[in-house]
Amino acid sequence: MRESGVKEISSSSIYLNRDLSWIEFNRRVLEEAQDPSTPLLERIKFLSIVSSNLDEFMSVRVAGLKDQVKAGYNKNDFSGYTPAGLIKRIMKRIGKMVGEQYKSYREVNRQLVKEGIVFADYEELNATQKKAMDAYYHDIIFPVLTPMAVDQSRPFPLVHNQSVYLAVVLTMEGEDPSEEPYFAIVQVPNNLNRFISLPFRPNSKKREFILIEELIEHHIQSLFSGYTPIAVHAFRLTRNADLTLNEEGAEDLLEEIEKELHRRRWGVPVRLEVQDGMHPYALMLLQDEFEILDDVFVIDGPLDLTYFMKMAGSLQGFEHLRYPKIEPKYAREFESTTDYFTLLEKRDVLVHHPYESFDAVTDFVIHSADDPQVLAIKMTLYRVSGKSPIIQALARAAESGKQVTVVVELKARFDEERNIAWARMLEKSGCHVVYGLVGLKTHAKITLVVRQEQDTLKRYVHVGTGNYNDSTARLYTDVGLFTANNIIGEDASVLFNEITGYSAPHDWQAFAVAPTGLKDKLFELFKRETEHARAGRPAYIIAKMNSLSNQEMVDALYEASQAGVKIDLIIRGVCCLRPGVAGLSENITVRSIVDRFLEHSRIYYFENGGDAEFYLSSADWMTRNLTRRIELMCPVLDQKLKTTMMEILGFSLKDNVKARKLMSNGMYERIQNELPPFRSQFQAMTINSWKQLQFEDEA
Repeated sequence: MRESGVKEISSSSIYLNRDLSWIEFNRRVLEEAQDPSTPLLERIKFLSIVSSNLDEFMSVRVAGLKDQVKAGYNKNDFSGYTPAGLIKRIMKRIGKMVGEQYKSYREVNRQLVKEGIVFADYEELNATQKKAMDAYYHDIIFPVLTPMAVDQSRPFPLVHNQSVYLAVVLTMEGEDPSEEPYFAIVQVPNNLNRFISLPFRPNSKKREFILIEELIEHHIQSLFSGYTPIAVHAFRLTRNADLTLNEEGAEDLLEEIEKELHRRRWGVPVRLEVQDGMHPYALMLLQDEFEILDDVFVIDGPLDLTYFMKMAGSLQGFEHLRYPKIEPKYAREFESTTDYFTLLEKRDVLVHHPYESFDAVTDFVIHSADDPQVLAIKMTLYRVSGKSPIIQALARAAESGKQVTVVVELKARFDEERNIAWARMLEKSGCHVVYGLVGLKTHAKITLVVRQEQDTLKRYVHVGTGNYNDSTARLYTDVGLFTANNIIGEDASVLFNEITGYSAPHDWQAFAVAPTGLKDKLFELFKRETEHARAGRPAYIIAKMNSLSNQEMVDALYEASQAGVKIDLIIRGVCCLRPGVAGLSENITVRSIVDRFLEHSRIYYFENGGDAEFYLSSADWMTRNLTRRIELMCPVLDQKLKTTMMEILGFSLKDNVKARKLMSNGMYERIQNELPPFRSQFQAMTINSWKQLQFEDEA
């Protein structure tokens, strides 16, 4: 444990709580849905993202806190909260946020109607539409429905995590209505479209839809002949979905994870969402069954707004309601050549996604797979797309006789099943598939290509801040470095040897690697800036990341601030550091940018008395990244690429449209100044000034 040099300021906490900070992040996402300047179909996407974010937060973070309460754990965390006290605060804030989300949903829905996009109730349909929907129900929906009664002979059936169900309260025809009612549930099929397109009305260009649960509710009598439904309302259950693995005792990690995924279906209930107006008898039964008394969210609108994402993407003819299309540019360095290796012998290349196409990365792997002089390809895979061309290339390389080693992270949360499928496919192709080290997730993003060139072997490396996923590379901002630098190549070889074999911790030449040395390297860099500041030399840290929640990292930044180091943090999500506190953090600013693309790149700058250093990394400054994952931080050594990195950071620091500043009270406020509007992501779409300057210099 690193000894902190932070001076005590007051008895109040100098730290912000991680989970409450996350809620503030999701609120910033909600603000994008509330912003009238956001195109309408993008607003419904942000509503969808708020829901999916909240689902994961409840099923992992809140579930973990509930486990602590159940186990009797009542110690304060470093921000001053006990698990029980924190849950109360979380639920209060989430309840308020969900209320705001559905208020926004109703406003957005009104705007959709004005634009000719309508969600209708069954009773609002004309005769032709009703006939079509009746046929659709009986031909498509009815055959897959299963009404499940709950009584003395039929116990409560398994309710799947985050699926929408209908709770049905019934009476038997001819029976005394004062008798206790009957109860059943019906799962809304999640393998059918949640929203169903309606036939056009005469002389109308409106696009009308109906939700599948609305159709089922209208036809509910067809499932219960001899009974009269008196109330039908939707509900949805969130379960604990975090994996608990005994990796030490697992003979086969892949099989152990498959078993745990199966157990996830029976995870402990964490949250119950019910449609507003639910029958009291149905609500009582659900609460009793799931043992949920307080954590019930009454929803005034459709449950689970994640369907908006698919709907927004499927609508045709409404381009004016979306962001303008962006076509990522192919990296200029690679445009005029198909020989990556000769080019990388001459210079390093940095690509900035999504403004520059991920095709450069994919083509590098494909080119390596097909090059007869390439002897080996080694690569880490954390999350890949559904039809990844990289997977196909690696399989082809192995089949052609190349040595292909793939480190597949089976524990990538909620992508476990997909990664298991990829692992099996790669093994069948002849790849050496490694599942990482016991107790550690492999989160580093790196590819190593070994090539025979005359009488020597040459290493080519790609290191990135984001996953090897061509789909998310269109949605996330990330940077990637291509290099043939010998030192980086040697470190890359050692890194793969440590992951796949037995290797003692290495004295790295260029890399810093977690969990053994990355944190210490960062402390060393902080200390160096502190010494520069105390000696009156230029001292400045800029750090761009997703989250900052490790207490030791926060303390080290406080210490540097107290010594006079200027620190600008660009943190999209969680931040436990409290900026702007006199005598502690007055030299630190924290800003968050939430915009069209998910800010995902991790870039670190240290002024170093005028001899600046830049790093790109897979790691955020969170405890899990620094102590429980294999993470990588790699220097950018080329001077021109350092200019590129500073340009990227500078854009974020100039943003006064989508940037919010973290205040010392833990709240975020939009940055407002008298400068002309500067929206960093839109500027990055329209100018690649750093690349232009590079090519002009070379010309």
